[in-house]
Amino acid sequence: MEPILLTSMDTTDTGLPERDDAQTNTDDVVARVLAAADRRSADYALFPATAAGAAPQPAPADNADGEQLDLEERQALRRVSGLSTELEDVTEVEYRQLRLERVVLIGVHPQGGLPDAENSMRELSALAETAGAVVLDGLLQKRATPDPSTYLGSGKAIELRDRVRALGADTVVADTELAPSQRRALEDVVGVKVIDRTAVILDIFSQHAKSREGKAQVELAQLEYLLPRLRGWGDSMSRQAGGQVGGAGAGMGSRGPGETKIELDRRRIHSRMARLRKQIKDMKPAREAKRANRRRNAVPSVAIVGYTNAGKSSLLNRITRAGVLVENALFATLDATVRRYETQDGRLFTLTDTVGFVRNLPHQLVEAFRSTLEETADADVLLHVVDASHPDPAAQLTTVRNVIGEVGARGIPELVVFNKADLAGPDERLVLRGLEPDSIFVSARTGEGMEELLARLSDLLPTPQLDVDAVIPYDRGDLVAVLHERGKVLELGYEETGTRVHALVGPEERALLAPYLVASGGIAS
Repeated sequence: MEPILLTSMDTTDTGLPERDDAQTNTDDVVARVLAAADRRSADYALFPATAAGAAPQPAPADNADGEQLDLEERQALRRVSGLSTELEDVTEVEYRQLRLERVVLIGVHPQGGLPDAENSMRELSALAETAGAVVLDGLLQKRATPDPSTYLGSGKAIELRDRVRALGADTVVADTELAPSQRRALEDVVGVKVIDRTAVILDIFSQHAKSREGKAQVELAQLEYLLPRLRGWGDSMSRQAGGQVGGAGAGMGSRGPGETKIELDRRRIHSRMARLRKQIKDMKPAREAKRANRRRNAVPSVAIVGYTNAGKSSLLNRITRAGVLVENALFATLDATVRRYETQDGRLFTLTDTVGFVRNLPHQLVEAFRSTLEETADADVLLHVVDASHPDPAAQLTTVRNVIGEVGARGIPELVVFNKADLAGPDERLVLRGLEPDSIFVSARTGEGMEELLARLSDLLPTPQLDVDAVIPYDRGDLVAVLHERGKVLELGYEETGTRVHALVGPEERALLAPYLVASGGIAS
């Protein structure tokens, strides 16, 4: 995309009475400064807002998402595009510059793979913007395989360098995971920082992680990514850092005078990773205790899974009024949120909002967040949320199901829900229905399809199989409450001796009702 050319503003004709030359010069300086600020506020835009997801939507009138205090806190320190201390006229004041990171995206696609590559590039653009950058341009190259040296090839790398200089970019982002040698070679040619898709996703996770466990998981993933990419600059990584004999203060356990700085840094990273793994392991009993409590109370669980920015948190808020943070950004929420709800017939179940997925999700994150993804593997039903307005919903379905298979949850009953149905027309709905015939169309913003969704969830939840008929004394109303919470009450009546209940229950509930069961001839012995 060619950079936008902005013409300067004429500040001489103001329509005011003529003033002296000094005042006119002062007005010219102020006008030039204001004109420069207006020009910088017009960001470069490579892709339309609807390419990587739905366009920003107004909040629902009934405030289904709650007060969103977490969103206010996140936006309180957000960098704002267009604000800068850079001035064109440097004769009066010191030259200063403060701006967002400006990036150029690059990618490689084989013959016939252009549509998929463009969708992936749009998604990378949304990732970069979520991480806090301004996307200036995107370049795609058609070749069978990436160049093993510079990813693009020597000639295209030089073209990229010229494009970066013309746009004034300071970062290049590759739509893949670059090998350390590729990144170094491309940086040497282009002359600016080069990162890959994995680094951008890790940066977003580090910004959005809130809980202690989430921060530890993200740091572990970052260290695993950094370890093979440690790079020396001049002599900074080749200095001798020996033990006490060497006098470098490394202490006991080092390799003596022969241990270089880069080896010492690798050892420190390994030690930090070991501590983080131990911390994450120590947090596991607390999660297991909560799950065991739900299993002991026979409370079914529904895990909300789906692509990032598909509307999982919005759907949870619409159903339970949970007030979970909602934002039109990728990976807005990372920590699992569990809320309780009940079916129309009074059965309790839990809804769990899990971390979103994305194509080419870094394996470091899958491993680090495995403890969080265990909520998915332990669920009774998977509520698979897909963005109905996304340009490639089939890819979303495939990506999410691949990750579900990695965590061992492929055999769990699945209900596919196309969210943001208010943004999909009749033709789009027909195509989506062809992808998943048994799916449901809902809208967390307008409330469309929510009754059908809850009815389908009620049918998919595990139902107790033991049929009981009991007369419960009126002083044991607690047992009636247990039947409503854990079982399925089929018929309820009132007799002289107590409450007559016909219900489907589990083994534990049947044991509690044993003294009050009704046999063919009366009360069972």
